Amino acid sequence: MSAPGKPLASPPPVSAQPGEQPPAHWAARNERGSPWAMRLMLRLSLALGRWPTRPILWLIAAYFVCAARQARHASRDYLSRVLGHRASLWHVFRHFLCFSTTVHDRVFILNDKGDLFDIRLFGEETMHRMNDEHGGLLLFGAHMGSFDALRAAARNLSGRRITMAMYEENARHISQMLASVDPDAANEILPLGRLDSMLQVQERLAAGQIVGILADRSFGKSEMRPTEVLGADAPLPTGAFRMAALLRVPVFFMVSLYRGGNRYDVHFEPLANFTDYSHAEKEALMETARHHYADLLTRFCREAPYNWFNFFEFWNAGEATTTRTRSRQTSEQPS
Repeated sequence: MSAPGKPLASPPPVSAQPGEQPPAHWAARNERGSPWAMRLMLRLSLALGRWPTRPILWLIAAYFVCAARQARHASRDYLSRVLGHRASLWHVFRHFLCFSTTVHDRVFILNDKGDLFDIRLFGEETMHRMNDEHGGLLLFGAHMGSFDALRAAARNLSGRRITMAMYEENARHISQMLASVDPDAANEILPLGRLDSMLQVQERLAAGQIVGILADRSFGKSEMRPTEVLGADAPLPTGAFRMAALLRVPVFFMVSLYRGGNRYDVHFEPLANFTDYSHAEKEALMETARHHYADLLTRFCREAPYNWFNFFEFWNAGEATTTRTRSRQTSEQPS
C-alpha cells in the first residue's frame, strides 16, 4: 500500500442521487452482519489460525461492497478525494478488505497472540518522556488502522497501560464477540456519553495512565465545526479538545497503520499541550490543536489511504452542517 501523490486538484465529491434520503449519522446506523456469522468466524479463526482463515475476508469484503450501499458510496467519496481520481469498485473493495483484516487481527491480538505481528513504533520515546514528566496524557486517534495493535505494543514493549475511551454502541456485536476472546479487554475501555465518563477519564489520568480517544467522530451532543480535511471542509467534533483543555494534559496524535501481511506501523506525533494556559488563550489553543489534528489526519490518509474506516458521508455531512449553521445565523439577524 504505497502512499499516493498529492492530487493537483481535489476531484468532485461523489454526490447523492436526486431523490435519495440523506445519510444517517454514523452512530444511528444499524450494524450489518449477523451475530451468528461473527461467532462462526471467531471460532474458525481461533481453531484454524490467522493465515488459513484470511481468504474468508475476501468474501466478507465482497459481500459488504455489494450489500452496504451507503457505506460503499461513502468509501468511494473518500477514496476519490484521497487518491485524486474517481475511485473504482476495486479501490472500494480494498478499503473494505483492509477494515475486515484489522477486525480479524483483533481476535488474535486480544487472544494474547501479539507475537504473530510485526508492530513497529515511531515517536514513542517522545510520548513516553512526556508521560513520565506530566503523568497521564491523552492520545487522539481516528477510526484508522488498529488501536489494538497499539495496545499490544504497549503491553509487550513498555509495560504501560493504555485505556480506550470510546463510543461503542455502534459496534456492540463486534465488541461482544471480542470480549469472549479476552474478558479483560472490557476493563481497558471507558464508554463515553455517560454521566461519569469524565470522572473516570480524570481518575485514569491522575494515576498516570494513557487514555486514547478517537477524535474524528462525536459523542453525545458534541459541537461540530467545519475543518479542512483532504482539501474540503468536514465537521470535526470539538468535545475531545474541550476535554483535554479542561483536564489540562498533554495530547499526542496516534495512529496504527496496517501495512499488509502481518505488519503494523504505530506513530505518535505531539499535538498540543494543555498543561499551562490562561483563560484568554483557551479557545485559540483548542482551535490550533483541532486544525493540527486535521492536518495530521490528512497526512496519514494520504500515506495509507485504505486505513481510514469512515464508511459514512463525512464531507456531505459537513456541507449540511454548514448550511444549517448559515441558515440559523441568517434567521437570527434583525430585519
